[in-house]
Amino acid sequence: MRIVGIDPGLRITGYGCIDVVDGAVSLVEAGVFRLGKALSRSERDAVEFRVGDAHSISSRLSELDRDFRVMLDRLRPDVVAVEALFAHYKHPATAIVMGHSRGILLLAIRQLGMNLLEFKPTMVKKSVTGNGLAKKQQVQLAVRAMLGLTELPEPPDMADALAVAICASRRAAVPALG
Repeated sequence: MRIVGIDPGLRITGYGCIDVVDGAVSLVEAGVFRLGKALSRSERDAVEFRVGDAHSISSRLSELDRDFRVMLDRLRPDVVAVEALFAHYKHPATAIVMGHSRGILLLAIRQLGMNLLEFKPTMVKKSVTGNGLAKKQQVQLAVRAMLGLTELPEPPDMADALAVAICASRRAAVPALG
């Protein structure tokens, strides 16, 4: 079974593809979609955002949709697993922005008729480290060990996406269409 795990973000979205054969997990490909150009605070203050600007949310979402669909077409997964939305009460705006990118990803998965699984971040962390509150580096170390990698998967968004895929691989059955 081929599984693609996704760690959604508006600036960086991580993805990780694994194959699972007779319970053995192997890395196929992993990477990140870097969306738009990050601006400094002074640049953000000076820029007037218009639809179609390289920095606008709509441009980033369009870029994410295009790149995500190309990746899915190339890798042809049996299952796509996405990390569920995490919102911290101190940063509610982050949840709103993350919801935009997750919405684009979920819509593409649905339109392509692919199987979808969603996991809470604590479930993903517990699945790969044994601790639902594990830190980023602990997740990276666990993913490196599970996939037999020589180096830590970088950036952490890529490691998180691989952790989502590994978490999905531990489900006994392929889910119904999503």
